[in-house]
Amino acid sequence: MDPFDYPKAWEADVVLSDGGTVHLRPVVPTDADAILAFHGRLSDRTRYLRYFGAYPQIPPRDLQRFTTVDHHDRVAFVAKLGDDIIAVARYEHLAGTDSAEVAFVVEDAHQHRGLGPILLEHLAAAARESDIRTFVAEVLAENSGMLGVFRAAGYKLTRAMEEGVFHLEFAIDPTDESVAVARSREQAAEARSVHNLLHPRSVALIGASADPDKIGYAVLGNLLRADFAGPVYPVNAERASVRGVRAYPSVLDIPDPVDLAVVAVPAASMDDVMDACLAKGVKALVVISSGFAETGPHGESAERRLVDEARAHGMRVIGPNALGVINTDPRTRLNATLAPRIPGRGRTGFFCQSGALGTAILADATARGLGLSTFVSAGNRADVSGNDLLQYWETDPATDVVLLYLESFGNPRKFARLARRLGRVKPVVAVKSGRNAVLPALAATSVEVDEAGVAALFEQAGVIRVESIAQLFDTALLLAHQPLPRGRRVAIAGNSSAIGVLAADAALSRELELAGAPVDVGAAAGPDVFADAVRAALRDPDVDSLVVVFVPPLSIPGTAYARAIRDVVADLGPDERKPIVSTFLATEGIPDELAVPGPGGAPGRGSIPSYPSPERAVLALARATRYASWRAAPKGALVRPEGVDAATAREIAASGVDELSDDETVRLLASYGIDVVPYRVATSADAAVTAARELGFPVAVKATGERFWRRADLAGARLDLSTPDSVRAAYADMTELSGTEEVYVQRMAPRGTGCAIGVQDDPSFGTLVSFGLSGVVTELVGDRAYRALPLTDVDAAALVRAPKAAPLLTGYGGTEPADLGALTDLVIRIAALAEDVPRVRWLAMEPILATAAGAQVVRARVKVGPPPSLQDSGPRRLRSLGAGIIRK
Repeated sequence: MDPFDYPKAWEADVVLSDGGTVHLRPVVPTDADAILAFHGRLSDRTRYLRYFGAYPQIPPRDLQRFTTVDHHDRVAFVAKLGDDIIAVARYEHLAGTDSAEVAFVVEDAHQHRGLGPILLEHLAAAARESDIRTFVAEVLAENSGMLGVFRAAGYKLTRAMEEGVFHLEFAIDPTDESVAVARSREQAAEARSVHNLLHPRSVALIGASADPDKIGYAVLGNLLRADFAGPVYPVNAERASVRGVRAYPSVLDIPDPVDLAVVAVPAASMDDVMDACLAKGVKALVVISSGFAETGPHGESAERRLVDEARAHGMRVIGPNALGVINTDPRTRLNATLAPRIPGRGRTGFFCQSGALGTAILADATARGLGLSTFVSAGNRADVSGNDLLQYWETDPATDVVLLYLESFGNPRKFARLARRLGRVKPVVAVKSGRNAVLPALAATSVEVDEAGVAALFEQAGVIRVESIAQLFDTALLLAHQPLPRGRRVAIAGNSSAIGVLAADAALSRELELAGAPVDVGAAAGPDVFADAVRAALRDPDVDSLVVVFVPPLSIPGTAYARAIRDVVADLGPDERKPIVSTFLATEGIPDELAVPGPGGAPGRGSIPSYPSPERAVLALARATRYASWRAAPKGALVRPEGVDAATAREIAASGVDELSDDETVRLLASYGIDVVPYRVATSADAAVTAARELGFPVAVKATGERFWRRADLAGARLDLSTPDSVRAAYADMTELSGTEEVYVQRMAPRGTGCAIGVQDDPSFGTLVSFGLSGVVTELVGDRAYRALPLTDVDAAALVRAPKAAPLLTGYGGTEPADLGALTDLVIRIAALAEDVPRVRWLAMEPILATAAGAQVVRARVKVGPPPSLQDSGPRRLRSLGAGIIRK
């Protein structure tokens, strides 16, 4: 095999435990000089631990063997940082076995950065592609670091020791523990990389300007106005100072280290800027400049080059075409954005893809009294994406609520996994634009998913989906300042019966329950009476949340009522605290009268949000209630169904082209324990009779063709045929109907309620599993429910109960209840198939006849194709922007 011809998918940019990045790729012969230099930088101790003795130089014969491999039986990965190789991992197949011997060596200066575990993940993935199932390793007993890598990887390890050497052996198929270990490390590393971006100790502004019309002028002013905690270095080749701060001709002229470079120069100058940043050792970039992928192919190429070089030299990038980043932590005080006015310190993190909307969003948050912990506008999202921020906010002690404005997903499957995990501890609220339009580049691969399905997908991941920026802030104000509701029972109290009735109607329309009639204290009631009504509602054990409606009387200032409400809340015990929303003076946001000052003076926990209408107040409360219910529900578990043969399924899918044949489809489903009711294809009346006798009477004879297959038990079929003559007559009818000589003859299945289970790709959410009742009416009203992979047992059980017509499966109208357990099992098996065999791009099982005795699949179709480009399995890697390249 050509030693330069390796699988390009094996290349990867990866994040290390300290947040830095390196590039992994298979070794090639031209790496020889870099391997020699790498070996020369190793300490005597490291060489001894790797080679079990003194090995000061690599002989030419060994060097050729180390750098010339076949990428199958002999595989080696190098980790590159800039032009230097800093780690090597390799395996060699042990002839006549399915095992390979594995070994690693990491340069001393880069040990304890998590390179060993990442290299092991990538080596194991490559080995599995070559049908290797077991790794063995010989490790000196004193090599505690390498032993720790193997022990902590999550594989089932066996070991034996002889003469000071451990012999280790372990199967490399992923285990639940190995996947959990890798994802835990992924979270920690990606969170650290974002932490480095948001907590720099020094900032260089490349493109700082004294011209008020330039971007560099605004960003420098905002950095200085925020009183950044570290030094700010303006970079301007033409001025000695900018806005009173000493300037430097190049980032290379700055005498001290630079953690973060904010770039505000034309895109055409970016290559020179990158060269200087790479030489300086800058740790992270925020690129505010535009003129990249949004301008076309030339700009896309420049963007790819920017990110490739940054990652190869250990840097993460926000942007390009970004608004910037904000961190309100008093130990950082960073405003590296174009926004002159930013919110005060709070406990809400905000990720926004749109730079154009970012300034307006920040101004709106400020006006409403919503404080932020951090804000990131990622622009083109060439490197750092919303997924990275989800990783960071999960463990950020300064953030309690996460807000997202999304135009697209970098990796939808990873987003679903991260959002679900984050949502268990912190609420995630999202505006997803592009509901009714798909970008032209996505149109060819898009599928139509109705809005009810999209809402169900967000709910599955715990994401609170809202319709607009206004609703985003309405919901965030409640979540950021009030506790979560413990249930659906809502009390309404106030001094306006009309507004109280509106609030009650809104609550009922949002599937909340009224805890009694609205309490109206009367328009003339004073603050004490008003406060008594609020206190009584909050202390009522049958109340989970409270809506306070207030219209100021003419004779008493509204501030007196506000103080009374605040005093009531302050006197409550911890077990009595419940969420409160209000229509106080029709104010939008947190009025000063109802604010409880937090750190830095912005409204903090306990502040009571106000809304301009009772409908908006109740809508925010209803969303918080649904989220609280999801969070309290059992998480479920990923269940592996019994009787699964993934290898056979992959073989069938790999050999198929576009749509699988009927026989291939039956065998594919059978490999996952799903039986299709037996049938035969007949092309003559005599063949139909023969088929009926083989299957056993009674049978059904069905027309073939696209328009009949899903409704084969209606006009396109003759059912319950018990004699040869009836089969012959049915054959004549069906061939005349379809216009072909071919019919299906199928053993008669028990009559039941028709259902449908499907698999399809969605451009936003990845692979979806759908469930609904079969029939024209279901298609007409769009009564299908959706869940994104992977599915837990709880997800699968909820899916078969989610369609509006699902009561027909549980005895509605006197029908016999179906076996929901059997339907749930089918969903779990189909989800496992879609997860294990990504070449399955579309699947439809319809009809499935559900009865009290089980569920029988009558008909199925499967389409195969190249796997989705973005998945959430395999070794850790950053999202790729294009084809890999060998960096010399």
